[in-house]
Amino acid sequence: MNNQDLVDIKDVCVDKTLPKEKRIEEYVKQIKDPYRFRCGKFTVSVSFSDNGLSLEDCVAGIIV
Repeated sequence: MNNQDLVDIKDVCVDKTLPKEKRIEEYVKQIKDPYRFRCGKFTVSVSFSDNGLSLEDCVAGIIV
């Protein structure tokens, strides 16, 4: 799938009154691929590493 075909996360709207499981279901249904989507002109690709660092640790490492 090329970048133009990816869903823009700004266009995803989930009813916050739904139960958690239904909100997750609706989000995945709308975003289509939760590991690769657009945010405006940027492409977001989510991946996980085996080094055990959390997102918070990585961001703190950049800021500090």
